[in-house]
Amino acid sequence: MRWLYSCLMQLLQPLLRRKLARRGRMEPGYLHAVEERFGHYTVPASSGYLWIHAVSLGETRAAAVLLAALRAQWPGLRLLLTHGTATGREEGKALLQPGDVQVWQPWDTPQAVQRFLTHFRPCLGILLETEVWPNLVAASKAAGVPLVLANARLSAASARNAQRLSWLARPAYRALSAVWAQTEADAQRLRALGAPVASVLGNLKFDATPDAAQIAQGQVWHSAQARPVVMFASSREGEELALAQALQSQSEDVQWLVVPRHPQRFDAVSALLQQQGYSVSRRSQWKDGPEPAQIWLGDSLGEMALYYGMSDVALLGGSFAPLGGQNLIEAAACGCPVVMGPHTFNFSEAADLAIGCGAGFRVDDMTQALRLVQSLVRSEAKLDSARSAATTFAAAHRGAARNTASAIVELLAEERRPYSPNLA
Repeated sequence: MRWLYSCLMQLLQPLLRRKLARRGRMEPGYLHAVEERFGHYTVPASSGYLWIHAVSLGETRAAAVLLAALRAQWPGLRLLLTHGTATGREEGKALLQPGDVQVWQPWDTPQAVQRFLTHFRPCLGILLETEVWPNLVAASKAAGVPLVLANARLSAASARNAQRLSWLARPAYRALSAVWAQTEADAQRLRALGAPVASVLGNLKFDATPDAAQIAQGQVWHSAQARPVVMFASSREGEELALAQALQSQSEDVQWLVVPRHPQRFDAVSALLQQQGYSVSRRSQWKDGPEPAQIWLGDSLGEMALYYGMSDVALLGGSFAPLGGQNLIEAAACGCPVVMGPHTFNFSEAADLAIGCGAGFRVDDMTQALRLVQSLVRSEAKLDSARSAATTFAAAHRGAARNTASAIVELLAEERRPYSPNLA
């Protein structure tokens, strides 16, 4: 019955165009090469690409880690990189080498997907984390293109939703050539949907190396401050207001740094904080370092390591609203402990492991979070212990990139696809 879904996706195309035009007013990247989303390309047709789909910023950063491992085993690799968001595409530009191609993910209609596969004829497709689209999977299988799901995760809530749409989800998951899960819990949920889970290889994001120069600069700026610095990392809509209101009853012995998850919200968050009575200093306006204000606003892209380097501890965005939490692994790799709200279902195992080793802390709400932050920053011993635990936690779970790259090369060999790996 996939034709019902296909009809709906076809009917939604005008709405997608309007949405892109609306988003493009805030993020011009959404207005770039719009026709690629419908399978129309200006780059010449070719074949033999290794196709990686990284929908957004987080997946693109995971793709960077995997791609480095793949290039080490496959020096002649030609990359086809696809995205769904403007931030993902902008981040992905840095991954391209001569001969590589970057385009938008095709909208999941049979026509757009078929045009995409015919134009690029990849030798293998790698979907990262959660991006299983029914027509994309079905058309790839029909075209003889092996399609795998790497760094795969599936929350309990997403699994329940997929089971409710099992007539659509099950055929898509079953048609994948291989699935490599982040955790055993993810693997069990994926198997329940019929996915061919080959193994549990961990989370690629543990293998990302933070920018050492950014961390060092952040530490220099931190050392110039008279107060401890606490960051609200990757905050989401509604969470900044909760923080601003909770801070009304707090003393001013902490310097707050707020870094919103989505760049299109930078101006809105700045305005919101000022409406709540706080002075705001924006990173984009700094010259030689942070300028005095009650709250600093991290309104830049690609500088999370700088912000973590500046911070003694971080609140985890997306965890104080029922959004599943953002990635805490980058914070740990920078030696910054995290305080999490109750909602971390997107990274449940990583969150539990971080809490278990003292690199992270769980609270029920924002008020509890502020009390815990005060306790941590007032005790150098507690803070040093948490920092050490964060660094150890991040280092202990590396290796997914190498293992996933090896699994991909082995699959290509089994499929007898053209490739030239350097197995030495």
